[in-house]
Amino acid sequence: MDLLLNEDEELLRDQARSFLAKESPTALVREVEDDEKDYDKALWQKAAELGWLGLTLPEEYGGVPAPFTHLGLLFEEMGRGIAPIPIHPTMVSALTVNDFGSSAQKESILPAVVGGNKMLSWAWFEAGGDIDLGSIKFEAKVTDTSVLLTGRKLFVDGFKNSDQVLVVCRSMPDSEGEKGITVVLVDSQCKGLSSRRHPTLAGDIQDELHFDNVEVPLTNVVGTIHEGAVVASALFERAVVLNCAMIVGASRKAIEMTFEYAKGRESFGHPIGSFQAIQHMCANMVTWVDGAMLLTHEALWKISEGMSATTEIAVAKAFCNERCPAALREGNQIHAGIAQTKEYDLQLWYRRAAAWCMRLGTSLQHRKIVAREIGIVPDQVG
Repeated sequence: MDLLLNEDEELLRDQARSFLAKESPTALVREVEDDEKDYDKALWQKAAELGWLGLTLPEEYGGVPAPFTHLGLLFEEMGRGIAPIPIHPTMVSALTVNDFGSSAQKESILPAVVGGNKMLSWAWFEAGGDIDLGSIKFEAKVTDTSVLLTGRKLFVDGFKNSDQVLVVCRSMPDSEGEKGITVVLVDSQCKGLSSRRHPTLAGDIQDELHFDNVEVPLTNVVGTIHEGAVVASALFERAVVLNCAMIVGASRKAIEMTFEYAKGRESFGHPIGSFQAIQHMCANMVTWVDGAMLLTHEALWKISEGMSATTEIAVAKAFCNERCPAALREGNQIHAGIAQTKEYDLQLWYRRAAAWCMRLGTSLQHRKIVAREIGIVPDQVG
């Protein structure tokens, strides 16, 4: 893996950063949050016009073929710009459809996503918040023509404005682990599906979904029925690594703001950055965020090269979950009381990075994956 960005990657990063600095100012972020909007429609359409919603998707569907590393860089800049659009749930779902969906599903969904005319979401979590496939208990009854869904899904991003939601369910009674898993596309407005909204620390909204005998045609199954473990695992891993990229981007911006503050804020006639204690805190911040970035880039690169990245993704997420909030806490201490005020911008990045670190698995859960993958514990997932 080349640790340095190539010319195309630098161009993508710089263009995205410049665009988001102009089109996603903190005033817009605050407006979307304060008005409890789900996203900014104008920014979403501009992202589509730039081709961002088609990045890494096939050209035949209007996409922009590119390495997965490019998508990771874009998500870093999305985190840095705390862009108020549901690009994470939509792109994770679109990638899953592209990798495992039927030709009809791809033709129906991907061009509309690329054009900014369709949003997607996905539903994995249930009570307990576990991240292994063994935790999936959501019931699906299979008939000759359809799948009937009954149960509850939690922590669903971007559901309200989505057209379809990818639901991970257990379609074989009494099956365990990876056996009997099915992933199915459900229309968000279908009969029997209701939702309850939950505002989050990040200022966005997640939904709790309730399925009451929701009937979905078999043609909406993504992949093979009862054998969707590979589909679900790929969906979740891509969600995790792109989440890490957003955490890295937001954390980087926050610590850069802190460094500038330490250079300009004076105490006893000297910039506080001249004090050794502050220098050590800033050094810690760089070390932790750089580490998170490098681990995330390694996972992105392995996916881009078509290699298994299960261990690398779990390592990156475990590290991001712990070290990035630690870096931001140091930033808050350096800023002192002003960091705790809503009027000061630093809290916008702090809250989002902290919330993203709480999503998609705890450090302990991802360490268990690492231990399993390196052979320390038996495979208990299935």
